[in-house]
This record gives sequence, structure tokens and C-alpha cells, in this order.
Amino acid sequence: MQRFGTLSFGHYGPLGGGRQLTAGDSLHQAIDLAQGMDDLGVDGAYFRVHHFARQQASPMPLLAAIAARTQRIEVGTGVIDMRYENPLYLAEEAAAVDLISDGRLALGVSRGSPESVLNGYETFGYTGSKDPRGADLAREHFELFLRAIEGEGLAERDPMSPFGAGSGLQRIEPQSPGLRSRIWWGAGNRESAEWAGRMGVNLMSSTLLTSADGRPFDILQAEQIDAFRAAWREAGHAGEPRTSVSRSIFPITTAEEHAYFGGRQDGDQIGIIDGMRSTFGKTYAATPEVLVEQLLDDAAIRTADTLMLTIPSQLGVEFNLRIVESFAKYVAPALGWVGTKV
Repeated sequence: MQRFGTLSFGHYGPLGGGRQLTAGDSLHQAIDLAQGMDDLGVDGAYFRVHHFARQQASPMPLLAAIAARTQRIEVGTGVIDMRYENPLYLAEEAAAVDLISDGRLALGVSRGSPESVLNGYETFGYTGSKDPRGADLAREHFELFLRAIEGEGLAERDPMSPFGAGSGLQRIEPQSPGLRSRIWWGAGNRESAEWAGRMGVNLMSSTLLTSADGRPFDILQAEQIDAFRAAWREAGHAGEPRTSVSRSIFPITTAEEHAYFGGRQDGDQIGIIDGMRSTFGKTYAATPEVLVEQLLDDAAIRTADTLMLTIPSQLGVEFNLRIVESFAKYVAPALGWVGTKV
């Protein structure tokens, strides 16, 4: 593990006891939390994206705000649902955020997680999928997105235009050098991971895998990462791709943390997602010494270069910064992490 950051689901709504976390609260807290983590020397702040739900849905304004308020931290998504995206508009936005951040964008995209509505992407105007889950639509959008950020000409120039007449094909603007190397694909199975390797993008391994053969989640996930890297090499791509996994990890160092997370040592879980039998990873909650032993035994954490901590964003900035700082001080160095500040 070379890097670690946080993965926020961005939930907002009633908190109980008459308290309410609004969408505005959630956004402002995300910015404040990322700035605090930047001060701590943490490597990244990443956000889940969901539509038709009380969660982050349009992440680019948030990422731009964080980029403008921070100096070192990577800003990104895990993941944007490409079924819902205009790929050329997303390419323009991604380049702008990457330029604002001076190359700190880590844009995770994929087919996306199951939503709370039926085929919501069709309501956004994206129809014609031949796959009941819209996977073909997501990949078509993604391939056009890659062509756009690579600078391919896509629209015929107008020879009569008073705004720069010419001939040939015009690319989208702005362009951000190196952005393509900072694109990630979120994969929930081996086939999708291998496809990402062939495409030459980084891999965000999902919080669940659509496989359940009785083996532990971390073993299944490590095999998925190995398959991705093999596909990358076989495709002839240069360099080494990045890989990430996410985990719910809570170092317990105070009575308050014990009250929230004590006894939360959940094992792997099996469930049905999109009609497929799937495996979900466990929750780790223990003292730092115990966590180090447990996480060193996690095969996927050992092989991935980036670990994302899923955080309970509803508990506020101060509480989450304490969790992150405890992980940075007492756990991450034993896993191989070397931070700029601890």
C-alpha cells in the first residue's frame, strides 16, 4: 500500500433527534474534510456518485472546489456512472478540474452501481441500450470520452466561421496533458477488470464482486487485480497501472469510537445485486495493533497500491479527521505507507 485516502458516499438527510444534514452541509463538510486531510498529508479524497438519491450526484463542482482549496491531495470519484454521462461534456469538465488541480484528478468511472430507480439513465436521455443493465451504453460513452481527452478531432470545422475558420476536425477544449493516465475504471468482476487492462486505464476494484464461490472477498479481489495487470501487460501498455481497493476500517482509540464501532467485526457477506450472487467485503474495527495484523493478512490490500477508507460522512468533519489521523499515525506506516506529514 503506497497511498491511502477516503471514499465518501456523501449521504445527507435526517440524522435523528430532529437533526438534519442538508445537501449544502454535505458539500461544505466534504470540502473542509478534504482540506484537513491535505494538511495531514493524506493522499486522496474520493466520492461516490449516485443519481436520484440523497448523495453526491454531480461531482465536478465539488472536486473543483476541493482542488482550489488544497495543495497535494488527489481529488477523484469512485465512480461516475457513465450510463448517465454526455462523454464530451464530461471530457471538458474533467480537463478543467485536472488543470485547476495541477494534475491531481483521479477520475473513476464505470457502469455504476444499482440505482434506486429503473433505468434512470433513460430519463437523462440516454436510450438504445441492448443490455438490461446498460453496460453497453456505459462502455460506448467511455470510449468516446477517452477519444476526446486524447485530443482526437471530433467535429468538422466550419470554413465560414468568423471564430477561426478552417478545415478538418476540431478537438474539444480544454485539453489537460496527462489526464488519460489519471482515468480509472471501476470493476465488480474479473471480465470488467480485464477489459480495463486492455483499455489501458487504472483499476478501482469495487466494494463488492459479482462472484461467490466460497473463497474470501480479499482473495477474489486480489485475483481480479492480478487478472487486470496481466491484461494490461498483454495489451502492450507501457508503465505500471495503478490499482485501488476500498475498505471500512475504524481504528478504535477512544471511548466514543468504541461506542460507534466496537463489535463491528463483520465477516464477508453474500447478497444478490442486479440478480447476481455477490460477495461484499468485511468491516475492520479494532485497536490499531489488531488492525495492523488483520490488514497485513488482507491479500487485496497487500497487492493494491491505493487504499480508500469508506468514512461515515454523517458523523461530521472533526470525527472523520480523527479516524483518518489515527489511521495515518498508527496503522498506515505498518502497511507500507510513507506520508508527507503525520
